[in-house]
Amino acid sequence: MAKATSRLAIRPIHPCVGALVEGVDLAQPLDQPTFRAIFEAFQEYSVLVFREQRLTDEQQMAFSERFGPLETTISSLGRENHLHPNLVDLSNLDPEHGGRLMDWTDRRMVYQSGNQLWHSDSSFKPVPALASLLSAREVPPLGGETEFASMRYAYATLSEETRRPRAGEVVVHSILYSRSTIARGLFDAERERQLPPVRQALVRANPVNGRQSIFVGSHAWYIEGMPAGESRRLLDDLLAHTTRSACVYQHRWQPCDLVMWDNRCVLHRGRPWDAARHRRVMRRTTVAGEGPTADPPFARRTPAWEGIIPEGVGV
Repeated sequence: MAKATSRLAIRPIHPCVGALVEGVDLAQPLDQPTFRAIFEAFQEYSVLVFREQRLTDEQQMAFSERFGPLETTISSLGRENHLHPNLVDLSNLDPEHGGRLMDWTDRRMVYQSGNQLWHSDSSFKPVPALASLLSAREVPPLGGETEFASMRYAYATLSEETRRPRAGEVVVHSILYSRSTIARGLFDAERERQLPPVRQALVRANPVNGRQSIFVGSHAWYIEGMPAGESRRLLDDLLAHTTRSACVYQHRWQPCDLVMWDNRCVLHRGRPWDAARHRRVMRRTTVAGEGPTADPPFARRTPAWEGIIPEGVGV
């Protein structure tokens, strides 16, 4: 059922995840009741879609900061942080050569193609992200959609036999692992040293409403204390369960859309488009998480690394 606060209206857009938010201009400061309604909808629906939001970078960052401090973007091959440390430029325009189009043969676009794997933003960091907000500045006529799947819905639909032993288990996440499944050598040695693997809880709870979710995705490398083959099979099975086609909301972008999602309980992935012919320009802000999900911090002393580190992945 739709909810309303003054002109604000919120209605679900998919049986498993997501809601459309109407009647609000995010370029303007929001009063507290309106922001509170959006905040509560975010906790409930996990993905919020705002149409016709003509935002500057500064306005997008200002709205994002209502939810908490913004993450600093990592330094990467694609130089997605060239506009601002708290703003990710996701586009196929080459900033070093007058904005010419980059196709999928460009190594920077090969790196970006990692966004086409199911993932949760920053799960490879010691404190994973709380929320991401993606603004569509230019969109291609075909392709380039973003898909979302609820890890909370996935947890709720696991069998009792499968769900019960998961609480307390820890998964090691690494962007070096996930990118190694695409291509070798996408990080230089210094960047590898800056991106050590981290430990994340396999089951997480939303601190606002207590609802639980599994926490997997492409950065999830292995489960501590489990044989490598068994660990990989289980993570693959959980990912397949989460991303069943009936459970996925596909967002077809329109110019000036803003979509925000809860990285604590949502996986997402981008879809390809004809990057050699069409521009796709997106800006992403990322709200930092509340704290680590697993204690104690990762230690290299664990023998679990032995025999499961793919060639070319640094530790």
